Amino acid sequence: MSQNTPMPPNATPGINLRGAVDLSALKNRATSPSTPSAGSPYAVDVNEASFQEFVQLSQKVPVVVSLGSGRSQQSAQINAVLEKLMNDYSGKIALGRVDVDSSPQVAQAFGITAVPTVVALINSQPVPMFEGDLPEAQIREFLDELLKVAASNGVTGNLGGAPDPEAATEPPLPPLHQAARDAIDAGDLEGAEASYEKALAEMPNDAAAKVGLAQVHLMRRAAEINVVQAEEFRTRAAGDRDDLEAALAVADLDVTGGHVEDAFARLVKFIGTHFGPERDTVRVRLLELYDVVGVSDPRVSASRQALARALF
Repeated sequence: MSQNTPMPPNATPGINLRGAVDLSALKNRATSPSTPSAGSPYAVDVNEASFQEFVQLSQKVPVVVSLGSGRSQQSAQINAVLEKLMNDYSGKIALGRVDVDSSPQVAQAFGITAVPTVVALINSQPVPMFEGDLPEAQIREFLDELLKVAASNGVTGNLGGAPDPEAATEPPLPPLHQAARDAIDAGDLEGAEASYEKALAEMPNDAAAKVGLAQVHLMRRAAEINVVQAEEFRTRAAGDRDDLEAALAVADLDVTGGHVEDAFARLVKFIGTHFGPERDTVRVRLLELYDVVGVSDPRVSASRQALARALF
């Protein structure tokens, strides 16, 4: 993990219920226009007053949220790279820059603990990205994968004004996939789960349904953990490496909060030091989290190699 600047003390880690960003503390704030970037027309400065409006943009295009601090040189570096890439993607992705020192509640909504941290939103749902500074080529890989996930969820707009020719050729979602997405938007995770399970029953090789089901499973588990319970699970996991429930819960918390490598490493280590039913339970959960993050994600590829070493 990169050496990141610690979060300010008033940005307390939390958890995102149902996988959505918790905007309850921000909803009553007056709307304030975002400040466009001089480096890219697709990048804006976002604060607590304008954040909710920015989240709504994720219904049209995937949005990247860069949570940084003026105290962190890495934050400035990563924003410069992201602004350049926003121009390269020509309005298919939007960038919002958040200063966590002046907007701590935005950082709290995502549950981050270090800066810079980069997350994404598709249909107001968080997508784990990365933390720390990364080479431009690797960030581009993340953004390419983000566009694929967005397309699979029907988010294919363009901020450039003219219709995106690629988006125009996107086929509509299959009926069961659309039903699942509508259920998620309505907060009906049980209904979404049923739709994806039915899609897989009809077509067992439906990769998109498999990914969607894994995401819904994570949302349902996350919805059952409040902030106090999250801290309790972390304490238990740190004090007892054999605590299966805590290991699984903390891995879910880490993925939801964008700490994907930490989640994978925790579960791989558990698999390498345990045997029998517990080991298989963790292995199945890890494979499901691979689906949530994306099988082509470089962090998944690296973790698969570590998993193979742990198993054999």
